Amino acid sequence: MKLWKALGLAGLAGVATTGAIIARNQRARAQLTPDQVRERLHERLEQSQEQGPTRG
Repeated sequence: MKLWKALGLAGLAGVATTGAIIARNQRARAQLTPDQVRERLHERLEQSQEQGPTRG
Protein backbone atom coordinates (compact mmCIF):
# COMPACT_ATOMS: atom_id res chain seq x y z
CA MET A 1 0.00 0.00 0.00
CA LYS A 2 2.90 2.38 0.70
CA LEU A 3 4.14 1.94 -2.86
CA TRP A 4 0.82 3.15 -4.26
CA LYS A 5 0.86 6.17 -1.98
CA ALA A 6 4.38 7.05 -3.09
CA LEU A 7 3.43 6.66 -6.75
CA GLY A 8 0.34 8.79 -6.25
CA LEU A 9 2.30 11.55 -4.55
CA ALA A 10 4.96 11.43 -7.27
CA GLY A 11 2.24 11.73 -9.89
CA LEU A 12 0.68 14.71 -8.13
CA ALA A 13 4.07 16.39 -7.86
CA GLY A 14 4.66 15.84 -11.57
CA VAL A 15 1.29 17.32 -12.50
CA ALA A 16 1.84 20.35 -10.26
CA THR A 17 5.31 20.93 -11.69
CA THR A 18 4.05 20.68 -15.25
CA GLY A 19 1.27 23.15 -14.49
CA ALA A 20 3.75 25.62 -12.99
CA ILE A 21 6.00 25.39 -16.05
CA ILE A 22 3.09 25.92 -18.42
CA ALA A 23 1.84 28.92 -16.42
CA ARG A 24 5.30 30.49 -16.41
CA ASN A 25 5.62 30.07 -20.19
CA GLN A 26 2.17 31.55 -20.78
CA ARG A 27 2.99 34.60 -18.67
CA ALA A 28 6.17 35.15 -20.66
CA ARG A 29 4.26 34.93 -23.95
CA ALA A 30 1.51 37.23 -22.70
CA GLN A 31 4.03 39.98 -22.02
CA LEU A 32 5.22 40.07 -25.65
CA THR A 33 3.86 42.70 -27.97
CA PRO A 34 2.71 41.70 -31.46
CA ASP A 35 5.81 43.40 -32.89
CA GLN A 36 8.08 41.31 -30.66
CA VAL A 37 6.31 38.12 -31.72
CA ARG A 38 6.67 39.07 -35.38
CA GLU A 39 10.36 39.85 -34.88
CA ARG A 40 10.99 36.48 -33.24
CA LEU A 41 9.17 34.66 -36.00
CA HIS A 42 11.27 36.43 -38.63
CA GLU A 43 14.45 35.51 -36.76
CA ARG A 44 13.40 31.86 -36.60
CA LEU A 45 12.56 31.88 -40.31
CA GLU A 46 16.00 33.31 -41.15
CA GLN A 47 17.70 30.69 -38.98
CA SER A 48 15.79 27.85 -40.62
CA GLN A 49 16.63 29.16 -44.09
CA GLU A 50 20.33 29.40 -43.18
CA GLN A 51 20.33 25.75 -42.14
CA GLY A 52 18.96 24.73 -45.49
CA PRO A 53 16.39 22.07 -46.31
CA THR A 54 16.18 19.05 -44.07
CA ARG A 55 16.12 15.53 -45.36
CA GLY A 56 12.86 13.81 -44.86
